[in-house]
Amino acid sequence: MIWCIWFLVKKFYKNTQNLPHLPPGPKGLPFVGNLPFLHLQLQKYFTTLAQTYGPIISLHLGYKLVVIISSPSLASEILKDQDIMFANRDVSIAGKVGFYDGSDILWSPYGPEWRMLRRVCVQELLSGPMLDSTYVLRQNEVRRMVNNLYVRGMSLVNVGEEVFITMISLITNMLCGGGGGNEEENKSLVNGLGLVVKEMIVLLGKPNISDFFPSLTYFDLQGIEKEMKRLVQKFDNIFELMVNERTRKDHEKNNKLRKKDFLQSLLNIRDIGDAKTPLTITQAKALLMDMIVGGTGTTSYTMEFALAEMMNNPQVMERAQQELEVVVGANNMVVESHIHQLPYLKAIMKETLRLHPIAPLLAPRCPSESCIVGGYSIPKGTRVCVNVWANHRDPFIWEDPLKFDPKSFMGSKWDFNGNDFKYFPFGSGRRICVGIELAERMFVLMLASLVHGFEWKVSNDEKLNLEEKFGIGLRKKKPLMAIPTPRIFNQTLYE
Repeated sequence: MIWCIWFLVKKFYKNTQNLPHLPPGPKGLPFVGNLPFLHLQLQKYFTTLAQTYGPIISLHLGYKLVVIISSPSLASEILKDQDIMFANRDVSIAGKVGFYDGSDILWSPYGPEWRMLRRVCVQELLSGPMLDSTYVLRQNEVRRMVNNLYVRGMSLVNVGEEVFITMISLITNMLCGGGGGNEEENKSLVNGLGLVVKEMIVLLGKPNISDFFPSLTYFDLQGIEKEMKRLVQKFDNIFELMVNERTRKDHEKNNKLRKKDFLQSLLNIRDIGDAKTPLTITQAKALLMDMIVGGTGTTSYTMEFALAEMMNNPQVMERAQQELEVVVGANNMVVESHIHQLPYLKAIMKETLRLHPIAPLLAPRCPSESCIVGGYSIPKGTRVCVNVWANHRDPFIWEDPLKFDPKSFMGSKWDFNGNDFKYFPFGSGRRICVGIELAERMFVLMLASLVHGFEWKVSNDEKLNLEEKFGIGLRKKKPLMAIPTPRIFNQTLYE
């Protein structure tokens, strides 16, 4: 009997020794784990840890186990080889509340409803024909921004704020087909959405103790859940006004002249329905929230980095302006049809996203079952982050990785499709960003217009500080304040 017990114990011990361990990582403190040691710049902190512990590390943040991936091969394991296993998101409380209980395309769990939402976005909202049909709206908003800068003269402007206002107005017009109300009503709608989005971005990027200690969720110690519910209610009120206004106008016109825009597309899909996975009004609101939040702050942050890098590298600015003069003409305004003829401007966008990816850790994944990655055990429910920021600055991949040099992307294989895990700023796999084409069109059009229309300088003529600030989107720590001087002297173009 004793020999049997000894044999079973020995066999169990041997089997457990053969089980893969968790990835290595720094030791934490009891109860709080590694939370007290986190750096504000998480992407840099995790990159430094990877240099010590290897390309896959684990940390305990309170009761949450977090695994960080920092190599192309391991990123491929998660986003390609085991894409279905890691197709779910680890949703923060702010994200869940802010996007209608995670009913949007970013946070909803992988399954039939998510596939329906993605299909709606790809086929109805962000398809090539839909984007082509709304190019005039984009053109008008960019022209309005350029005109405002011209009218204000050579005064100091907050570049990020100008781009943010333009993007809010643009997205609103793309949602509503160009507004439709009077100018004051449209301005009020844009301002209302702008305030909601700004507050929401702050909350989404704010660390929440309830995310790391679920037992404290009920108490909402930081008031993040309460504040997010308040913002969602504000958005709800604006959304209801938009829907009611559209319904009223459709009724007046007997539905003969329906506008083709995001809002109408969503309402049509909701009305027609789908027997298996119908689109609910809550999901429609969540998708609109995705469009508004995802398309505003992120674009303004990246534009700040791009223009600041160009100002710090005059040879890049000069080459971009030369390309624009050849393609657009010295005294003409940029239009969207020029975009495909501007390879250097596109290379600048790619290089900006290499050095300053808007989501440096991508949106966190969460395995649906316990699995093995890189020879290590990843338990079910772990928050898994891919440090794309580290990959994009890896000296074994990139020559002179900290230098801003768009030539790396001229005539190269690098693109945004997520198939190469050395460069994938928009993610990869099933949950790759669905708004890449809109982002590329809008970013290149805006950057080209700002660079072709104006010379840019700072008041003290010193090099700009490009220090980053980590949050829901990577942004400049200090806003880009610059002085635009008109380059186009045909005044009618600014009108």
